[in-house]
Amino acid sequence: MNANEKNGFQVDNSHSRQSTIDLSGEKKRNDETTKSDLQLLPQTVINESNDGENKEKKRHGISVFIINFNSNVRQYKEKHDTKIKFLTTFLVHLILLGYFCWATQYFLKQDISLSSTTCNGYGFLMIAYIIIYFTVIYYLILKPFVLPLLFKPLAGTYKRVSSIRFIGPIIHGIILIGCIVFIAIDSRGSFERLIPLAGLLFLLLFGFAISSNHRKINWDIVIAGLDLQFLIGMLAIRWETGRNVLVCVGDKATAFLSFANNGSSFVYGDFLIMEQGVFAFQALSTILFVGMVVSILFHLGYLQMFIVTVGEFLQFFMGTTICESVNSASNIILGQTESPLLLKHYLHQLTDSEIHSIMTSGFATVSGSVFAGYISFGARATDLITASVMSAPAALCFSKLVYPETEKTSATKEAVSLSKSGYTSVLDAACKGASQGMELILGIISNVIALIAFVSFASAVLEWCGTLVGFTEEGETWTIYRITGYIFTPLSYIMGVPWDECYSVGRLIGLKTILNEFVAFQNMQSMVLTERTKVIATYAICGFSNPGSIGITVSGLSTLVPTKREVITRLVFRAFVGGAIVCLMTACIAAMVLPYDVII
Repeated sequence: MNANEKNGFQVDNSHSRQSTIDLSGEKKRNDETTKSDLQLLPQTVINESNDGENKEKKRHGISVFIINFNSNVRQYKEKHDTKIKFLTTFLVHLILLGYFCWATQYFLKQDISLSSTTCNGYGFLMIAYIIIYFTVIYYLILKPFVLPLLFKPLAGTYKRVSSIRFIGPIIHGIILIGCIVFIAIDSRGSFERLIPLAGLLFLLLFGFAISSNHRKINWDIVIAGLDLQFLIGMLAIRWETGRNVLVCVGDKATAFLSFANNGSSFVYGDFLIMEQGVFAFQALSTILFVGMVVSILFHLGYLQMFIVTVGEFLQFFMGTTICESVNSASNIILGQTESPLLLKHYLHQLTDSEIHSIMTSGFATVSGSVFAGYISFGARATDLITASVMSAPAALCFSKLVYPETEKTSATKEAVSLSKSGYTSVLDAACKGASQGMELILGIISNVIALIAFVSFASAVLEWCGTLVGFTEEGETWTIYRITGYIFTPLSYIMGVPWDECYSVGRLIGLKTILNEFVAFQNMQSMVLTERTKVIATYAICGFSNPGSIGITVSGLSTLVPTKREVITRLVFRAFVGGAIVCLMTACIAAMVLPYDVII
């Protein structure tokens, strides 16, 4: 008896066996049916099915090949990155030198003097090559190897001399006195040129009066900043060769910016760009072009190289810290929000005085991306470039007069390195640079529209109030423009502006201070002023010290360093006033060094 019988169950095993047999037979029948069905299918259907499988396998094979190829290329690049960079650089320089030899051979065949081509021809090409290869030699050979050997024996002597009390102010004071004496001798027969000296002294006395700590003022930095302003002014404005260089650079800058019109015309049409010259479409569109170029230079590292070089020079000559020096140098090209980005990892270590210097530099200068807007209103590129360069040391000078250093600096030169590019490629830098330019354009448009509307409303209210007390004639109505013109008229006179034009220049300074520099440049275009007065006015209004920039500075810096928000909001208005005065100081020095018979 089996187990089933013990449990009282009798199982028909024959049925199980039959089921097994049936199932086996059914399986065989199904296989036979499948084979027969396949034989009955059209041959094309079978071929298409097989082709699909083969294509899928083929696609899979190509994908694997591409992935492996990219992986191998990446590994090879990482392994031989130094060699690839060296070979690429070598080929680029080989092509450049070959082209220069070709151009030299062609120039020698022409009957043309070299001096006549210094700005638009072979001479300009030669100057460009000299600058390029001097820079290459300086950073590859001179700076790391030669200069340390030359200055090492002098380092100890320099350290001992610089440690002597008052030696710095004495040396810089001698340079300053020498500059003033030269200007006094040069202005014989036109002593009106010395009137701006009184204006400069007045502005410095005002800064001393509002200083936060008179005893802590580092007069070495203050006098050194004035030295640099005078020296740059005399080299770029008074010296004929310097004027010619600036004219050439200004012309090239204007020509460079004008290429943006090609892109603007394609998007907006020739009518708005070429014929009407609408500000929002022509001038502001140039910001997109400049923003793209600046981002590419930043990604390649050339911009940081220039900024570090100028910053190190400012630190050496003036004695300011590395962070505020580099920031001041970057403000020559970049704006008040872009410059601090280079030092974003060290902003939390800065002292209150350094934060004040960074904000003052931002208010005292303008970025290169807005030059096209000013040029479209009649400003000259030469004046704008010179104003930006002169205001860089002046901002450090006046900042340390108004808010001197009282803390110990922790962000030293040895501990600071500039932020590197976060872009993945040159194309990525170009695209993001243009996108950031669009944000700047929208900010300018919104600020200009809102501020002009508000000031127009305030002027209408003042005009209505004036009519209630008898000021009803058109020439006697009360407006903000008229009031600011009267307030800044005396200041314009001590800046070297002729008295009959002082009200107009005072009005421009007022417009720039209560609105922005775009409105001031636009109004200057419609004013009847002498060429000399236009130059002085350009220096006076070439800065970002306006109410809109206060909000931009507070929001930008507070985002980068939230731990310093209280310091930023506490010092921002003082920095705003300092930035506005720095522009006036630059205008005073420009008026002193610019002869009446010379207009650059």
